[in-house]
Amino acid sequence: MNESTRALLQTWRWFGPADPVPLRHIRQAGVEGIVTALHHIPHGAVWPIGEIEKRQNELRAEGFEWSVVESLTVHEDVKTRSGDYRKYLENYRQSLRNLAACGIRTVTYNFMPVNDWTRTDIDYPMADGSRALYFDWVDLAVFDLHLLKRANAEADYAPAVVEKAKIRHAAMTEPEKRTLIETVFFGIPGEEKSTLESMRRKLEKYREIDAAALKENLAYFLREVAPTAAECGIRLAIHPDDPPCDIFGLPRIVSTGRDLLDIVSYAEEESNGICFCTGSLGANPANDLPEMARQLGTRVHFIHFRNVRRDADGNFYESDHLDGEVDMYRVMTEFLKIQQTVDAPIPFRPDHGHQMLDDLQKKTNPGYSAIGRLRGLAELRGLQMGILRGFDAGTPASCRQSV
Repeated sequence: MNESTRALLQTWRWFGPADPVPLRHIRQAGVEGIVTALHHIPHGAVWPIGEIEKRQNELRAEGFEWSVVESLTVHEDVKTRSGDYRKYLENYRQSLRNLAACGIRTVTYNFMPVNDWTRTDIDYPMADGSRALYFDWVDLAVFDLHLLKRANAEADYAPAVVEKAKIRHAAMTEPEKRTLIETVFFGIPGEEKSTLESMRRKLEKYREIDAAALKENLAYFLREVAPTAAECGIRLAIHPDDPPCDIFGLPRIVSTGRDLLDIVSYAEEESNGICFCTGSLGANPANDLPEMARQLGTRVHFIHFRNVRRDADGNFYESDHLDGEVDMYRVMTEFLKIQQTVDAPIPFRPDHGHQMLDDLQKKTNPGYSAIGRLRGLAELRGLQMGILRGFDAGTPASCRQSV
């Protein structure tokens, strides 16, 4: 590969000292940086410099730098612009200042209301014997209509889904119901889990908040924090909705190419950018991911490479990294074109991976077992090298043009 051709920065997500995958094993993956967060600090609280440095020292003891924060969580009061939202905004700004003082320059967050990423099965059997994450609309309706018992929820589902959910719920055992509840609430390892009652209380806060109102709240958040990020030299990266559609009667506003372009317009600072998750965005059949990458250009500050397989009903499972609805070759080519136009390396990580081989017998965080991600990383690393060799050979000719 030509020395002047720049590659993306290879990183790995680590959930801290309690992660079943230790840093000494991650070192064998050959990644260049770590993606992590201070999950033990409550949402909305300031991240103290002492805690940030403690995590950095843990990483440096194994030869790593903390490359990306994922995530500095936005408090629900900020999303609803209610309660103590002004205090939480100032806390967020102070956390950005503290991270910058420690030399950390990329910060991921999301604006998904109430629930973070949502799946209905975290142990979905694949044909080869591995296990994947799965989202099924009927199971979600079972949870929503019969376990959460959200008011007027039936109106949000097709009649056929409502009927199937009724039949499926009637056949479920109590342990199966508990498993579904735990799966929907799984969220981020190491953080406090929701309950049915706490979710009902949170949903109540969104009763009068539609998509337009939530977009305005996001725009307000960015107008408040993007200037601070710019002053500190921090790149903000909003993660798309996962799944990229309305659920639980809540608006999802980070799901389409139009959404992402709107978001980068909410604050003009270059610090206001995108975490481009190919799996989240790829679950929406209307999204043209290569074109979205071209349009966003240098506003993409972080990349998650992941793939999905959809069915006709909109259900999806997480497939092998190079085998799914996402044309990973075309998407990575676009990002490598962008990388040639900027000096700082754009970080990426293999997002999720199948539980496979020896990991089938181990305790793992769903989607974050070692071997499945290592396979994905190896495939992505090889794909990147092949594309960059093509750049060096002058094909395609447009690769060195500005985007």
